[in-house]
Amino acid sequence: MDRRRLLLLAGSGLVTVVAAACGGKGGASATTAAATTADARTGTTTTAGAAPGAALECVTEIPQETGGPYPGDGSNGPNVLTESGIVRQDIRSSFGSASGTAEGVPLTIELTVVDAADGCTPLPGAAVYAWHCDRDGNYSLYSEAVAEENYLRGVQVADESGAVRFTSIYPGCYAGRWPHVHFEVYPTVDAATGPDEAVKTSQLAFPQDACETVYATSGYETSVSNLARLSLETDNVFGDDGGALQLATMGGSVDSGYTATLVVGV
Repeated sequence: MDRRRLLLLAGSGLVTVVAAACGGKGGASATTAAATTADARTGTTTTAGAAPGAALECVTEIPQETGGPYPGDGSNGPNVLTESGIVRQDIRSSFGSASGTAEGVPLTIELTVVDAADGCTPLPGAAVYAWHCDRDGNYSLYSEAVAEENYLRGVQVADESGAVRFTSIYPGCYAGRWPHVHFEVYPTVDAATGPDEAVKTSQLAFPQDACETVYATSGYETSVSNLARLSLETDNVFGDDGGALQLATMGGSVDSGYTATLVVGV
């Protein structure tokens, strides 16, 4: 078993089954510990959900992609992952000493993390760090206009069905890139401290029709012309296959907010 799968199985508590079969002492207590994660950065405890979600259509492993120039994970400057408050569901506002809030069409991002090599078994306890630009195409911590903010960045722990959910805003489209969300998958929340511990780095793509509808609303004016010059097929990340394994399924509307869902095979 390779390092990536072993880390994820250990993080989800599934490796305790192997330990018990070999006479280990983990047993039920180790499995319970895996389902409840103490987060030293927030002083809170996250417990996996009580019931798995509906059966998922199995997917192949999602492509490994670049974290881009604005990851905020310590690989090229600031590391928001080590800051108290980064584990949160609502990522629209900055935390800590920053106080800004990103404006835009409401968006829920729902990623379901599964083991693609094992029949798409859900991976409860895995942690996902997600980040994206604001409606003006700026990235907190990096872009001059929002360098003092840390909004639109957060970590969530997968529930029993492998799902994580973020409350955010629909990102804008900046020159040269199709609208997207970056994410890194970690075996546990305690391991989510830097890119070297990530078992997968990838990106979620948005469907063109949803983008066009959102960008017709106030505040997204610059995204209209930027999107018109791009396509999934010519994007430098999704162009290999048109984002076949990374294209979100969308639901909702401008008024009620959108939900973008994606099964992430790792």
